[in-house]
Amino acid sequence: MTDVQLLGAQDIRRLATALDVAPTKKWGQNFVIDPNTVRRIVDQAHVDASDVVVEIGPGLGSLTLALLDQAKQVVAVEIDPRLATQLPITIQEFAPSRASDVVVITQDALTITELPVAPTKLVANLPYNVSVPVVLHMLEHFPSISEVLVMVQLEVADRLAAQPGSKIYGVPSVKASWYGQVTKAGAIGRNVFWPAPNVDSGLVRIVRRETPGDDNLRQKMFAIVDSAFGQRRKTLRTALGAALGAPNVVEEILRRAGIDPSLRGEQISLEDFVAIARATGEVQ
Repeated sequence: MTDVQLLGAQDIRRLATALDVAPTKKWGQNFVIDPNTVRRIVDQAHVDASDVVVEIGPGLGSLTLALLDQAKQVVAVEIDPRLATQLPITIQEFAPSRASDVVVITQDALTITELPVAPTKLVANLPYNVSVPVVLHMLEHFPSISEVLVMVQLEVADRLAAQPGSKIYGVPSVKASWYGQVTKAGAIGRNVFWPAPNVDSGLVRIVRRETPGDDNLRQKMFAIVDSAFGQRRKTLRTALGAALGAPNVVEEILRRAGIDPSLRGEQISLEDFVAIARATGEVQ
């Protein structure tokens, strides 16, 4: 589609040396050095020439360049000022015809509530330590995002995509499913990164669908979810006290929602949590 050249391991190390940049644990930086991996991510994300893609943590630009090869525009949000300053220079060198199609924002993604254009997709290699909060924040504040494809720690990918009844089903699983259908989209080995992390990575896809209710209901439900899994081994009758009040109130809400109070949070679905949130208005 364009004259875009992708970064290889030698390019990454050259750029890092020139910037005196060493990947930091503070910001969870692991740079992708394999062009085939970023091509795979863009392909899995179904990016096409109509898409405005928001990328969180572009780093030295490996994935940014691959996105530019397919997307209409990329909005790159980078917390590290040195990397944010370098990214347009790298784009000018490796994709000169697309340099005007990248907007770089130097900011913590968790503080962003507005972007200069409405993104249609979120595609990113996310820092492991903030991956779930970033995904949820972006889905909450940017309803124009129709699809998410992110690379995260494999354990996080499994948790996000977990279903009721699974031992790893929990807060991330339920909250992400509020916004859309969550599925795993593959695994990524360690040797495609510099430095190589001590954990494997996975791809997670979220396809947006209409949410079960408005933001008021979402906030109620999220508080209930936090309470349910805050005391994971306890039954809903006990665990939901923090969010809903005295045991007799919890019992009444669960009865109205049609949920057995002896169940635990890991045993009930998004729809069940929504029903509990709706029932709070009937009782309190």
